[in-house]
Amino acid sequence: MIYYESSIFNKILKNKLPKNVIKHFNNAFIALDRTKDLKLFEIKQLSGDFKRSYFRLRKGKYRAIFFIENNDFYIIEIGKREEVYDIWELHR
Repeated sequence: MIYYESSIFNKILKNKLPKNVIKHFNNAFIALDRTKDLKLFEIKQLSGDFKRSYFRLRKGKYRAIFFIENNDFYIIEIGKREEVYDIWELHR
């Protein structure tokens, strides 16, 4: 399954994320959910001392920060590169 944070839905409703970006990320996460193969896309594990392993998926200027738990994908932030990491820091 794929789960999105409510803040992502708020961004969509307020048109803060382009619809094509959301579509690309959603399609990518559907493919990841089906295959469980993180090598399909440009995904890197974020370094740091965290309780869980966080990853980022890159699509052009945009990034999605997510983690995997029980084979489910939890997307916690999607945004432009220069913004997403600062916002993600608040979620941890």
